[in-house]
Amino acid sequence: MHIFDELKERGLVFQTTDEEALRKALAEGNVSFYSGYDPTADSLHLGHLVPILVMKHLQLAGHKPYALVGGATGLIGDPSFKDTERSLQTKDTVEGWVQSIQAQVSRFLDFENGDNKAEMVNNYDWFSDISFIDFLRDVGKYFTVNYMMSKESVKNGLKQAFRIPSLLTRLCKAMTFLS
Repeated sequence: MHIFDELKERGLVFQTTDEEALRKALAEGNVSFYSGYDPTADSLHLGHLVPILVMKHLQLAGHKPYALVGGATGLIGDPSFKDTERSLQTKDTVEGWVQSIQAQVSRFLDFENGDNKAEMVNNYDWFSDISFIDFLRDVGKYFTVNYMMSKESVKNGLKQAFRIPSLLTRLCKAMTFLS
């Protein structure tokens, strides 16, 4: 059975951008993919299990998983859009949470064997050496205020105390995606 059909049959596919192209890519060979986890606590929760299981199925089908931990975005405080703002955590606290998440994900994915062994990456590694000015110049120049304001998450955030770090987190996520 094609891996896409297996995932769909299990109810693990909600929508895709181009199903035909995705099916073709999965059938032709080793596809690299990622799933991301922001360290907002010392443990993953039940909602993380489905993406991890999808990663496991894809890895068993020969594809290469990247487990992305948002160490940088975890320090900034990814917006939760709840009534109360998340409190900022220390670097040591977030790093401890990153290590806990890495340990939990490693129980499901194979990080040791084969050409498609999983890799754990932390976006803190990409952001820790970039200056704020370089970030604005090299990443921020690609985003307009109008584009940011058109996003539903930003519109919803404006109904609350929406802070600049919450807005700039979107740029961090874009850079992370491209890295």
